[in-house]
Amino acid sequence: MRSRTVIIAVSLFFILFTNGAFFRHVTQVYPIHSGNFLFVISLGIVLLCVTVIVLTLLSSRYTTKPVLITMLIVTSMVAYFMDLYDVVIDSHMIQNLLETNIKESADLLSFKQLLYFVFLGLIPSIIIYRLQIVPMRLKESVIDKVKVIAIALATALIIVFAFSKYYTSFFREHKPLRYYANPVYYLYSIGHYVQETFSHPYSGLAVIGADAKILPSEQPRKLVVMVVGEAVRWDHFGLNGYERDTTPQLRKEDVINFTQFTSCGTETAVSVPCMFSSFGREGYEKEKAQHTENVLDVLKRAGVNVLWRENNSDSKGVATRVAFEDYQKPSTNTMCDEECRDEGMIVGLQEYIEAHPKGDILIVLHQMGNHGPAYYKRYTKGYEKYTPVCKTNQLEQCSKEEITNAYDNSIMYTDAFLTKVIAFLKNNDEKFATGMFYVSDHGESLGENGLYLHGFPYNIAPEAQKHVPAVMWFGKQFKIDKARMATSAKEPQSQDSLFHTLLGYMEVNTSIYQPKLDLLHVGR
Repeated sequence: MRSRTVIIAVSLFFILFTNGAFFRHVTQVYPIHSGNFLFVISLGIVLLCVTVIVLTLLSSRYTTKPVLITMLIVTSMVAYFMDLYDVVIDSHMIQNLLETNIKESADLLSFKQLLYFVFLGLIPSIIIYRLQIVPMRLKESVIDKVKVIAIALATALIIVFAFSKYYTSFFREHKPLRYYANPVYYLYSIGHYVQETFSHPYSGLAVIGADAKILPSEQPRKLVVMVVGEAVRWDHFGLNGYERDTTPQLRKEDVINFTQFTSCGTETAVSVPCMFSSFGREGYEKEKAQHTENVLDVLKRAGVNVLWRENNSDSKGVATRVAFEDYQKPSTNTMCDEECRDEGMIVGLQEYIEAHPKGDILIVLHQMGNHGPAYYKRYTKGYEKYTPVCKTNQLEQCSKEEITNAYDNSIMYTDAFLTKVIAFLKNNDEKFATGMFYVSDHGESLGENGLYLHGFPYNIAPEAQKHVPAVMWFGKQFKIDKARMATSAKEPQSQDSLFHTLLGYMEVNTSIYQPKLDLLHVGR
């Protein structure tokens, strides 16, 4: 077969079998029963033409088979996640995939994923591998490519002009629909990610807060625990008025609850480095943040003892230059069963404190929290209050109630974990001015409008993925006006405040400190 025939066949295969999510979303906006049938068909043809053009540009005499086989495998997996979880593969999701560890990947494996891989990826790849593609001389190949691209481009343009009334609204008003075009959009996202990663002006490590100094204080040494949560949404947190009391233990503590707190991103790979950076959500760029010190670097320079304990994937580059301990394995975490538990990170903290008799102490605990889709693994049996629960990572096999029950049970476990952190701080209340600050990195979708998990593009992500819980607790020696803090906590706040709030906790003075972004400033 000629290469163009193979490319057209594979492109048609992609349109017919790997774009279920795309056409599902299109028909929600342009219902077929409302006279949009021909337009939907035209979209399929335009997407076919675009796919043919892209594959033609990527293929050559020596790369056609490898390119098509690779794309069949990848596209089958993209189709699986878009069909089942309604995720979008943008540049941030590409970063997430590259930074996901084996443990997180295992939570996503399923029998249905295997079926997608075999029937949409492996079998078509074997067919392509066994095909004999007619070799062509360079000149002949170039002419053939030009013809294919010209015909595909002309066809697409004719259709767009013929249905211009529809395409005007499609391109201007319904941009998110294009995010589901498979494989075209994920190829664009890969290109965007590569461009962001390798075509940037940053090098070395920019120093910030070089003048950082701890202000003289009448308070004793400070001991603060910063807990970075995982995938907890605001409206399922009991303190925020949820119909279920998923935070019964925190409710008994004298905590300050922030009710309008928003995240910096919708995925860990963005939210965590963003919240610890000085840039804020609007100014955050991955490469810029990686080449610039964060708040932990500033605190360390000022003389604060900083420790990061990890029970998620990793610190996303935040803890590169401070003390780091991995608690994802039994060799360090003494509380492991089918997985290592967040509360294991508390074990041994007293020994760490006693080993640092001078200077303030900041401890960051990065939770596994509510990491999905296997919510049922995120808590021990004693916290399974709500039943029945979804006992699989294939959320489509479970009812909305079962998914929600498992998710809420996970929050119950986090509630207990945070209470144990507070108990640990209370035990040190005589010698230290103690405090805890908890905030989830991002929220989570639980099937609303067909969306699951997180990582949706921020500008169109639902509130469930951006509105997160945030809680503070202060010991008896921490001088703060809790009443004023509680009033301020009802106002809109965001993770942009974390950088300056941690400086405020430790009373570190530096020219980059902005009091108006310090959540504690109102209570001083």
